[in-house]
Amino acid sequence: MPAGHDAHPGTDPAPVPRAFADAVAAMRAASVRPEVRLEEMTAPRRIATYAFALTGDVVVREDELATGRIILLHEPDGNDAWEGTFRCVTYVRAETDAEAVDEGQGMMGQVGWSWLTEALEAHGAEHHAAAGTVTCVVTQGFGQMADEARTTQVEIRASWTPSGPDLARHVAAWADLMCQAGGIEPVPDGVAVLPNRRRAGS
Repeated sequence: MPAGHDAHPGTDPAPVPRAFADAVAAMRAASVRPEVRLEEMTAPRRIATYAFALTGDVVVREDELATGRIILLHEPDGNDAWEGTFRCVTYVRAETDAEAVDEGQGMMGQVGWSWLTEALEAHGAEHHAAAGTVTCVVTQGFGQMADEARTTQVEIRASWTPSGPDLARHVAAWADLMCQAGGIEPVPDGVAVLPNRRRAGS
């Protein structure tokens, strides 16, 4: 099988379903912002019969602002919990503004979730059965570490079932989610995003 995806270990080799191969090809061809660096990673085993995974980093002037991964799962016979045969599973982590979290008074979770839903909508990534969590982690030093700067990270874990075959749209939405979590504003409407030449598999 191509790098980055696998079937259950120990099973007899079998042709990859055409629908899955097409979905993987679309993910590899996704156009993302130049700040996003994509690479293929080994897909988690035993989660689904077929899986493909990408990891991504948002880097500006050598500073890593956010990191994440997106995994495509496929069960040819369908999965009742997914309400379909495919499932996108994502994770995004970024350091965020502690003062903004304080001012949000507990609203950061809703804000983080809106980043995801708005990115999916902006890219026309039709989906259903979405689920996820948003977590803010605050690290603050005390005692002899009281002078250490307080840091705040936001973590977004989500999954959804794509309603159409164009998985490139879902990768682009996930990439924009990483950018927004890292403090980069979305690309305005009408502005084209060129393909990232440092894409997966390069």
